[in-house]
Amino acid sequence: MIRAMRESGLVVETCFNPTKIVYRLSSDTITFRMETNPMSHNRVSMSCLTIPTFIFHPLNQLGKYSAFALIITSSFCCAPCLGYDPVGALFDLEESHSIEIQSSHEGRDIPLLISLPGKNGLLPVILFSHGLGGSRNGYKYVRTYWTRRGYATIFLQHPGSDESLLQGVSPSQALRQLRGAATRKNMNLRVDDVTDVLDAMSVWTSDKKSPFYSRMNTNNVGMAGHSMGAKTVQLMVGQQGWLSRTKKDKRIRAAVLMSPSSPSLQSAKSAFGSVTTPCLLLTGTRDSVPFLSDQSTESRRAVFSALPSGNAYELVLHNATHSAFTDRSRRNDTPPNPKHHRAIEAITTAFWDAYLQGNEEAQKWLRDSGTKAALEPQDTWQSKCSPD
Repeated sequence: MIRAMRESGLVVETCFNPTKIVYRLSSDTITFRMETNPMSHNRVSMSCLTIPTFIFHPLNQLGKYSAFALIITSSFCCAPCLGYDPVGALFDLEESHSIEIQSSHEGRDIPLLISLPGKNGLLPVILFSHGLGGSRNGYKYVRTYWTRRGYATIFLQHPGSDESLLQGVSPSQALRQLRGAATRKNMNLRVDDVTDVLDAMSVWTSDKKSPFYSRMNTNNVGMAGHSMGAKTVQLMVGQQGWLSRTKKDKRIRAAVLMSPSSPSLQSAKSAFGSVTTPCLLLTGTRDSVPFLSDQSTESRRAVFSALPSGNAYELVLHNATHSAFTDRSRRNDTPPNPKHHRAIEAITTAFWDAYLQGNEEAQKWLRDSGTKAALEPQDTWQSKCSPD
């Protein structure tokens, strides 16, 4: 892209985010420089970012322009070397909207936090369902990251299983209320909340008075959730069972399950064997919630094992607890590993890029060795994908 024509010469910038290649053509010199932020690259990309500044002094006018054309051409050749990289922001966070919509259940309102990136056109959408006792304001790290990668994000808050359970009560009373809220009724209400939001999106995008008019691609929606939120997503993508109503919604094209759950009264295979929606499952080697749930790392991993071959992925973070996927640790947890959040950001982003944007390079990054740069040696990554 030509940025400026100045007396000092022609300045051209070519961007392969987050790398910028700058060429300056003056009366007697061509300068070629690559600018990048090393912290935003994974180790795979870093091996390609060793190009220093070059200065050419052509012997004549023809030679000067020939050298300049050669450099411009070479920049497009080096772009594949940089490869796909899910690390680093691509856009500014344009704006966030805290709103409430009316539920299909009388007297129930659904709080939402909707964030948009500074990007024009229809945006792929990510819905997020919080865990038991959470809110629309939680999980800020992934909300901000996904939005700045070009996604409209909608973080739901589910009345009856949200942060209101923890407000103004003692820790022992809060624990009792959390246990009392983990019910079939609340799971069904959560599923209906998601359906209500999906329906509302269609109204917003066609309403010229809405701040979301022509901003959200309602045919390109993914959904993520943590813990009870992951169970909500499981039902939305077709988990079979009798304790909660299955309500598979074809509008959800991909799913991220943080701390998924196996059913207690049936086999994982009977529950997940017919799920065809692309899924990314994340857990940790210490992902359990004593006194609140009987789920263990092994029962969470059973979900991946039960999924049919196709587009399924699993990440197990070494030494990660249940709260590693949230913004803050639980009492008595070991200090969080900051690399866990960076790995979650990178790998979930690659998954969204692959399945909501059709990015073949992102899918290759997931299936080949790209994930190694984002993980630690003791983390476990696996997939069971159909051959291309």
